Amino acid sequence: MSVTPDQHAIRPFTFEFPESELEEMRARIAATRFPEKETVADHSQGVPLETMQELARYWATEYDWRKVEAKLKALPHFITEIDGLDIHFIHVRSKHENALPLIVTHGWPGSIIEQMKIIEPLTNPTAHDGDASDAFHLVIPSMPGYGFSGKPTAAGWDAERIARAWGELMKRLGYTKYVAQGGDWGAIISDLMGVQEPEGLAGIHVNLPGTVPPAVEQALAVGNPLPSDVVLAGDEEKRAVEQVSHLYQNIAQFLMMASRPQSLAALADSPVGLAAYLLDHDAPSLEMISRAFAGQVEGLTRDDVLDNITLFWLTNTGISAARLYAENKTPFLGAKGVKIPVAVSVFPDEVYQAPKSWAEQAYPNLVHYNRLDEGGHFAAWEQPEQLVNEVRAGFRSLR
Repeated sequence: MSVTPDQHAIRPFTFEFPESELEEMRARIAATRFPEKETVADHSQGVPLETMQELARYWATEYDWRKVEAKLKALPHFITEIDGLDIHFIHVRSKHENALPLIVTHGWPGSIIEQMKIIEPLTNPTAHDGDASDAFHLVIPSMPGYGFSGKPTAAGWDAERIARAWGELMKRLGYTKYVAQGGDWGAIISDLMGVQEPEGLAGIHVNLPGTVPPAVEQALAVGNPLPSDVVLAGDEEKRAVEQVSHLYQNIAQFLMMASRPQSLAALADSPVGLAAYLLDHDAPSLEMISRAFAGQVEGLTRDDVLDNITLFWLTNTGISAARLYAENKTPFLGAKGVKIPVAVSVFPDEVYQAPKSWAEQAYPNLVHYNRLDEGGHFAAWEQPEQLVNEVRAGFRSLR
């Protein structure tokens, strides 16, 4: 008599990448055929040749994947089937009594690598300039098609479905009260969790908030002028409109993923091709990464960048991750109707700086709003101390 395993079981998860896979990766990097140098003196044509050549040199000859692999393996990994798909997640429980459960979601072109720097200070605050009352139990899942989670074999895994899956995951873990956090796709998914209001969700914190008024979002997304009845109150709103308009006019790589992800076959064939695509997310981040490979130390290091890209390469998730854009039906930056408590952190090099007036309209239960002095799109990864402080402050009133 065969016994069917419990589909809802939470199973320990381990991984291993043999040296042969790393050797093949390095051989492919060494065999890269590069394009000619860009014809401009800035980043307007994409990742500069000089950056890509230095990235490839360092990746093939000096970078050590085993360092971050050891850090990953030291964390407790699990996997569970939700809605027919295996979902991988890191689950670190705090030693502090009354810690608040928190599910943190990464974005694109990210992974669980983005959150590694915030795990220890959030779960063990007394060792990191915090109080025991600031402690969190952390759940950090890999989105479907990313990292160690399963790759959907049929259409339908959009952000709303992921948000529902996260609610099921927290329920399955036995958490009756919890909060959610994210940037990029993680912010969209956290927003949608706020809309869905799964049992136990007490509030969300986002560092790419969905605050753009619907009429503004609809106009800018297709390149139209703002409707005549839209009134912009002050310089912050005018600046935000300029930034959102610029974003929608310069999202060629996102449009490719949204329309023809399967044609991005080079992402599965060339490590350097994958790297170039993943690096070209937004101008401030690309400029910072270029400086890192030129020898400057700030924000993200060379190893930070390659840790994430190497995970994409070893799991062959360049295209499966891109499909999330093809699945999406949700406005990226638009207000979505979240009624539960929301905390917002605005970083100066984010793709847009959400005005407080918009945040108050989009989130009628806004419990925290703060504009930071430094940091960009990858807040947890680039400015972990600042994000940790924001998460602590943002959720303090919800404990």
